[in-house]
Amino acid sequence: MAARWKCTSDPFNPNTLKVLLVADICSNMDLQLVKAPSSGFKCSSLKNSPEFFQKFPIIVIDDNTTLSSTSSICRLVSSIDGTADSSRIDQWCEFDGSVLAPAVTAALQAGTVEGCLSLNSALTKLNDSLSGRTCLVQAGSQSLSFVDCMVFATLLPLNSAFPCELGSYSSLNQWYQRIAAMSGVQTALDKVSSKFSTPADVAKYFEVPEAQRKPAAKAEKKPAGEKKAGGEKKKPASSPSPAPAPAPTSASAEELAAVESTWSGTSVLTPGTLTREHPILPEEGKRNILITSALPYVNNVPHLGNIIGCVLSADCFSRYCRMRNYNSLYICGTDEYGTATETKALAEGLTPQEICDKYHAIHKSVYEWFNIGFDYFGRTTTAKQTSIAQDIFWRLKENKFLKEDSVEQLCCEACDRFLADRFVEGTCPHATCGYDDARGDQCDKCQRLINATDLINPRCKVCRATPIVKTSQHIFVDLQQLESDLGKWYESSATSGCWSANAKVITSTWLRDGLKPRCITRDLKWGTPVPQEGFTDKVFYVWFDAPIGYLSITASYCDQWEKWWKNPDQVQLYNFMAKDNVPFHSVIFPSCLLGAQDNYTLVNHLSATEYLNYEDGKFSKSRGVGVFGDQAKETEIPPDVWRFYLLYLRPEGQDSAFNWDDMVMKVNSELLNNLGNFINRGLSFCAKFFGGALSQLTLSDADKQFIAAVNREVDGYVTSLESVKLRQGLRHVLAVSQLGNGYIQLNKPWVLMKGSPEDKARAGSVINLGIQLVCQLAVMVTPYMPEVAKEISQQLQVGEDVLTCTDVFQRRLVDGHCIGQPTPLFKKLEADVAKIYRERFGTKQ
Repeated sequence: MAARWKCTSDPFNPNTLKVLLVADICSNMDLQLVKAPSSGFKCSSLKNSPEFFQKFPIIVIDDNTTLSSTSSICRLVSSIDGTADSSRIDQWCEFDGSVLAPAVTAALQAGTVEGCLSLNSALTKLNDSLSGRTCLVQAGSQSLSFVDCMVFATLLPLNSAFPCELGSYSSLNQWYQRIAAMSGVQTALDKVSSKFSTPADVAKYFEVPEAQRKPAAKAEKKPAGEKKAGGEKKKPASSPSPAPAPAPTSASAEELAAVESTWSGTSVLTPGTLTREHPILPEEGKRNILITSALPYVNNVPHLGNIIGCVLSADCFSRYCRMRNYNSLYICGTDEYGTATETKALAEGLTPQEICDKYHAIHKSVYEWFNIGFDYFGRTTTAKQTSIAQDIFWRLKENKFLKEDSVEQLCCEACDRFLADRFVEGTCPHATCGYDDARGDQCDKCQRLINATDLINPRCKVCRATPIVKTSQHIFVDLQQLESDLGKWYESSATSGCWSANAKVITSTWLRDGLKPRCITRDLKWGTPVPQEGFTDKVFYVWFDAPIGYLSITASYCDQWEKWWKNPDQVQLYNFMAKDNVPFHSVIFPSCLLGAQDNYTLVNHLSATEYLNYEDGKFSKSRGVGVFGDQAKETEIPPDVWRFYLLYLRPEGQDSAFNWDDMVMKVNSELLNNLGNFINRGLSFCAKFFGGALSQLTLSDADKQFIAAVNREVDGYVTSLESVKLRQGLRHVLAVSQLGNGYIQLNKPWVLMKGSPEDKARAGSVINLGIQLVCQLAVMVTPYMPEVAKEISQQLQVGEDVLTCTDVFQRRLVDGHCIGQPTPLFKKLEADVAKIYRERFGTKQ
């Protein structure tokens, strides 16, 4: 018998339509639709969740498990009858939510498809993908996947409002009409009461005034010589005009009052103080922020997933803090101890220290190329590391949080050595997992920590021989004794701080299952020596030792390191890492610092990413699959473009995948046609018609409405970055430039310049406000693309002190300010780039 779940929704909700289409077309699900009350609805299993997670539709499963993510609901509903999954599904889910839906919404709210480049690009991608295919993703025995249903539902209001639009895309139109003819479509429409049969119905859902709607029209021809995307020369009427921004909703009285108070008169924002003098130390009365990125292993070259998972994410946030004039310090370095280093040294015929020296330089070079702006980038092979690690050890022993016990370890007779956990592989012992490539310390599939001796069919990673079990005496930190203190600290930190959802889940699971003693010593030679008599032939386990590297690297940066690390009342600590590092930073390391009882600063905010995959699989240096840090520069794609795409993809809520086709599309549509087009367009117009000088700014009522709309995006940007939602912050940047394009397109200064003196003055005022927005964008892109921000600043002829980040859009340039020489910021990526680089960097696993 088919499962029966309840789906709660509000009326006229296209996301609910997606769920019902999937239920009716892709599965035998008997989904009961429940109309949500107009107010006061609260799902019991989401009662403590943020408001964002209570948006409709919501599905409550029989066991009271609740889902509120549309793509997750559709994926689950479609899998009830065993529908096959595909590596293409994640890519299309991302496309539907972050590319297609915003483009469709923009066209609906603007009341026209005229000049909507983002929509044209999205529809072209769909059309090309459906050429010679009957569906986007073949799902087992089904003729359609749930992704096809989701994309169809997104396009439904567009086709209703503009019936002729899809006819221009033959393959897409055939696919659309085939689905529209299915009986399940009308059934789903009837259930959700989303009667998208006329433009008026669509307007009702999207709140588009009837008078604002107009039919599709051909793009207006613009004068020859008008610059197009990114500032490249445009042939007369060879392509549509830039996409207009979504028509902003009317500003409230409060929003307009805020605009008046900020923009009245001719005063400009007073430049901030961005000068930073080292050493940076906490200061009384300031917001003191200490930022760490997970220390990368020294024995390899980082790939794109490693880079976005830690150093790039932390750098983005660090640059934001500097723009806000927070007193921040960004610390990182290479993790150099452990068997991984010993094994790499054996493989390359070098000593461990030589391996560390070699790869530390490689890492440093890679990060410099990616414009990662550490305040200090150090390493763990220092005397300060030994001193601080041993001090914490002795404090734990003094406070009776250490214990000794014998340990059965795997020993490889062929290699004549005990095997560190990460150099044993085998089948995960957990019955619900069974992954056959688990490591000796953790399973990458189920994320649970394991003991190497529990692995099924273990094998030495070095020689592939089957190891034997031997006994050795070791030291443990007794986490059971620290569990209560850790739980109280975690509850406070996770509640008051910004912890990513996965970090909370992983930490809560550890605490729920109960903490156990954890071994902190290993039978190795390359590591921080254990100082206790009887154990001096051993070293500290890397995950006891490595996080202490944050402290020792700060001590290498300045002698007053304790002002950062033993100052929890004045310092806020932010940790950045991938999800596999969470338990060590949220359980083991804080437990050790709590046990040391030395007033250590503990993490307040923990931002952990999911995994970034490569195309249809995983990065693999040995198999030649994926782009690694030292290879990125070979592509001739600028570092900031890499930064943009990686931060655009940042896997904040679920795994994401690097894809060459998608990168080409994002660069051309978002950087070239959106951001670059707006900036170069305004600056070039100013240079050509006004000699590069800003005319007098006189705000109309419409201008104030426009500024209020920008303020909403700036507020969203600040809110996103304050809560370490870096990916969402970037969306707000692009939304601002889209608003700017719409503002220029709406006011048509090139037409005004042909009119009366009043018209020309209006044109000058429009361009002045546009360039004020360019200056605002220079601020907002700084954390994401610092070199691009510098280039914009140079073209504006403004100093770094002008680029402080405020809570609202403010006037930064005086009337009469002279800009520099405008030049295009970005270059188009041709279509064959994806094919060339995909072949160069491999796709087979």
